[in-house]
Amino acid sequence: MEPVESAANLRSQFHEVLRSRRSPIGVPFCWNDKQETAFQTLKKALCSAHVLSLPEGTEDFVDFCDASNQGLGCVLMQRGKVIAYASRQLKAHEVNYTTHELELGAVVFALKIWRHYLYGTKCTIFTDHKSLPHIFDQKDLNMRQRRWVELLSDYECEIRYHPVKANVVADALSRMESSGRKVKNQTMTIYSKLPMQIREAQFEALKPENVSIEALRGMEKKLEIRGDGVYCFMDQIWIPKSGGFREIVMEEAHKTRYSVHPSSEKMYLDLKKQYWWPNMKAEIATFVGKCLTCAKVKVEYQKPSGLLQQPEIPEWK
Repeated sequence: MEPVESAANLRSQFHEVLRSRRSPIGVPFCWNDKQETAFQTLKKALCSAHVLSLPEGTEDFVDFCDASNQGLGCVLMQRGKVIAYASRQLKAHEVNYTTHELELGAVVFALKIWRHYLYGTKCTIFTDHKSLPHIFDQKDLNMRQRRWVELLSDYECEIRYHPVKANVVADALSRMESSGRKVKNQTMTIYSKLPMQIREAQFEALKPENVSIEALRGMEKKLEIRGDGVYCFMDQIWIPKSGGFREIVMEEAHKTRYSVHPSSEKMYLDLKKQYWWPNMKAEIATFVGKCLTCAKVKVEYQKPSGLLQQPEIPEWK
């Protein structure tokens, strides 16, 4: 799958720059024409991204996986429509993996990241590695491959060979439907009044009789008013406790079809870029811990318990 590998090549330019900033040796920050070209190309690709479709039911999921010497990539589709994309750069130890392990690792990566979609339902996985569909019949496997095969056995998935030239993903991307635009426009209309509602809730929360409920502990002195009248803390919108807006924000960031149930850590990192409230990380962790969907598909690390047997009644002499 050429598009995924191309994106990995572009992002690798930024990883080198970020690594230089974190280096304790003091490698100088270097942003030259190569990084600028990659940045503009990737930005243009993201701004002109095709509209994703929402999943309809829990059947007919198809996953296209691929791996390169730089990263892993996969596309989740349903009935010819693209549901989601996922990719990441190879870790330091994964650079030494064989081609067979990288291709199998891409399949495992897709199953883990889309577990809430694929667990408990039949799905088809396409790969361009010919030997991968026979992974369950291979006997000489190392410990890493055995762990991955054990993970695959938890899913009702069928691995099929997909030639590189048969670019089904590009064909699916060319079918853009107007229904996706309608959903996007409706979503923007629904939440267009949210900043105004938050501003009104902030005004009520900052009244002397309500400040103690917010538990700001003096942080209200550091709040700054933005141009539209919204109070911010360090350029982040302050979400008051009253009004139930914290639950609305967390619900939107976790349980909607667009958010795909992120972990509490990822959800916190995403929300803190735009919002802030006291004890925010702990509240997000509690919210995610109560999610029934996440609890159903959570990976079990403990061994299954044995059969319960009633002990024999002792005979006393």
